[in-house]
Amino acid sequence: MADTDTKTGSDYKDTLFLPTTEFPMRGGLPKAEPKWIERWDEMQLYKRMREDAAARGAKPYILHDGPPYANGPIHLGTALNKIIKDIIVRNHQMRGFDASYLPGWDCHGLPIEWKVEEEFRARGRTKDDVSGAEFRKRCREYAAEQIEVQKAGFRRCGIEGEWDNPYLTMNFESEAVTVREFLNVAMGGRLTRGAKPVMWSPVERTALAEAEVEYKDRKVPVIWVKFPVVGDEASVIIWTTTPWTIPANQAVSYSPTISYGLYLVKEVMSEEELGFAPYAKPGEKLIMADALAQSVMEGAKVKAFERLGDVNPADLAELRHPLHGLDPFFQHPIPMFAGDHVTDDAGTGFVHTAPAHGEDDFNVWVDSGRTTQEIRQIVDADGCYTDDVPEPLRGFDIIRTSGKKRGEPGKANNEVMRLLAESGNLLARGLTTIRDAHSWRSKAPVIRRATPQWFISMDVPGKNERTLRDMAMEGIEATSFVPPTGRNRLTAMVSERPDWLISRQRNWGVPITLLVNDKGEPHTAALSEAEADAVNQKILAKIRA
Repeated sequence: MADTDTKTGSDYKDTLFLPTTEFPMRGGLPKAEPKWIERWDEMQLYKRMREDAAARGAKPYILHDGPPYANGPIHLGTALNKIIKDIIVRNHQMRGFDASYLPGWDCHGLPIEWKVEEEFRARGRTKDDVSGAEFRKRCREYAAEQIEVQKAGFRRCGIEGEWDNPYLTMNFESEAVTVREFLNVAMGGRLTRGAKPVMWSPVERTALAEAEVEYKDRKVPVIWVKFPVVGDEASVIIWTTTPWTIPANQAVSYSPTISYGLYLVKEVMSEEELGFAPYAKPGEKLIMADALAQSVMEGAKVKAFERLGDVNPADLAELRHPLHGLDPFFQHPIPMFAGDHVTDDAGTGFVHTAPAHGEDDFNVWVDSGRTTQEIRQIVDADGCYTDDVPEPLRGFDIIRTSGKKRGEPGKANNEVMRLLAESGNLLARGLTTIRDAHSWRSKAPVIRRATPQWFISMDVPGKNERTLRDMAMEGIEATSFVPPTGRNRLTAMVSERPDWLISRQRNWGVPITLLVNDKGEPHTAALSEAEADAVNQKILAKIRA
């Protein structure tokens, strides 16, 4: 419809009595908002609100700000987080509270170190080419730069707070307080050191805590492997989705509550039927859980089989490693251990046990009276087999750590499966989908690897004779949650949390400042208040240097 009368040429709006306003017809927010923020700064609005609240004797309202990483510009997630907090703080300010807001940043950790490594790589230098002091100096500079970038973004969102006085985890005073609290934990007897299997990122060459991983589905190989019984024609069958751990095998676990049987392979599918030669052979005798025999035989392409009798795994003397004939490295005895983690829900009813690469494996190894010194460490920080393993496997990678295929499977799995087939101890192979841990930063899969690490125990009583887990659960119970379902999630998380892994194989962070004895154990003799202060001041001076 035309805006004018075609006969008279007059504008229709001139024939109407319309209200007039000085308000602009368009918001023009990209230009208007910076002016509003500038005006707030000129007014010293935040300072005046604090002074007004103090004059009124207003009751304080404190929102503890969980900080973002000082890494990259703000995105929708970080902006939404801060905007919601700003709404809460402003709401309480308008309700008469003294609602201050102290923003902060997490300045340590992998995200920043990873970015700085990328900077050095772009200039043709690796992390190993740079001194620790130079690397940490650049990390501190990078974090400071990113804080200013994010601060500008948050201020542009109209968020009010003490932007000139944020808390930073890299402040020397903050680092010193962290060291002091760490010292208190050590003196309280809750600090332990051990070569436990932890989540390890070959891409980032460091251990990761549970909070630093995310779980994703991925396709992996699955294999059924024969462990020959010493002095017998039968073999115990295990099932695993990590073929690369077979060279690290040191035992096989079973459950005393599972029914096991000895089975004879009578007929297998032909190569013509399958399109490939099956690994199973007629006449083989296999030991497995009765509840899983059918599924194992189907996976092995066995057409006919017979149960010959019962088997008690506790009566089996010992087993031979499936790569026993390859090299003397694999000619160590393989004991049978009873383990509560073994079930007949899937697999074979037996669990291949590599104590260096699984928490259950490690626990059953230690519970059976074996020492951690006996655990075989055959995977290095890059996720490759060490020189300790025989030549056919030496140097093969589990996860690719560089290039366009970074994070994809390396050559280790295929090489292990090839050697198992050549040895005659591969019963079957296939593919399956599992939900597995990935580094939240690199997005690459992580492995489990036993390395010497420092832990804060969740279940060792401190000086107050209470454990951290007990105190955390009491704290959750005493806290109000909105919505109430948040309590259930946090309760489940804390109740199942393993010991807190605090050490990292990295350069940028608060150092573990600890005295150890000649056995590498923490020296936890109690210090007086004056001694603790003296130690703290020396540490602070070193950190600042």
